[in-house]
Amino acid sequence: MDQVRGLRRGALQHGLEKNLNVCPKCGHHERLGARPRLDALLDADGASRSAPRCWPVDTLKFKDSRRYTERLAEAQEQTAESDALVVMQGSIKALGVVCAAFEFDFMGGSMDRWSESASCAACGSPSSRSCRTSASPPPAAPACRKGCFRWCRWPKTTAALTDLAERRLPFISVLTDPTMGGVSASFAMIGDVVIAEPKALIGFAGPRVIEQTVRQKLPEGFQRAEFLLEKGAIDMIVDRRQPARQAPRHPLPPARQPADNVA
Repeated sequence: MDQVRGLRRGALQHGLEKNLNVCPKCGHHERLGARPRLDALLDADGASRSAPRCWPVDTLKFKDSRRYTERLAEAQEQTAESDALVVMQGSIKALGVVCAAFEFDFMGGSMDRWSESASCAACGSPSSRSCRTSASPPPAAPACRKGCFRWCRWPKTTAALTDLAERRLPFISVLTDPTMGGVSASFAMIGDVVIAEPKALIGFAGPRVIEQTVRQKLPEGFQRAEFLLEKGAIDMIVDRRQPARQAPRHPLPPARQPADNVA
């Protein structure tokens, strides 16, 4: 009986993986790793990963219950990634793009020096000079291990996106579960188009922390994608299995023309 149950669990897991970790019955979106997300989004031909310009370092020599270097080595071994951010170049339906996705299993998507360098390089790469840029930002990791250096990452990446805007290239942000902390207060919410997955938790502090602070009961569905769509904070909610078909059709100002010209 245990063997049969194991086979059933294996078959269900295989079915989920083929369906991009979306339940085929109820549509619930389980979390999905950065690499399978980008592989599913990009055209199979011509996709390539950007090489890192630098590697994560332990600038603070941080230690709590364990050393930061130990946690870093463990995350690299478990995820087979050098850092939390995976950047790839390729195309979606023959439309050239530079895509970046955070790997939540890598220390909660914690943004390191390499993440900042990679995201800025993605905006300034030769490919991005003529391509749309897309990012899936789900980090929600503790900031204490990076100290004030962590807070410096967000304005730098936002400045890189400003440079992208000056070159009249659109930036599409795809918010996944969870998109919390500094990224939600910076580059995650400033896309030309902000897309979210169903039921994704999106915010700065978590709802429990907010309730304890304001001592009030929050509205039903607070900080979920549907709530934010209703309030106008995001543009659309798209099933994970459909963004490659939906995003290119969304009306974008590719040349960033003045409103009068567009009208």
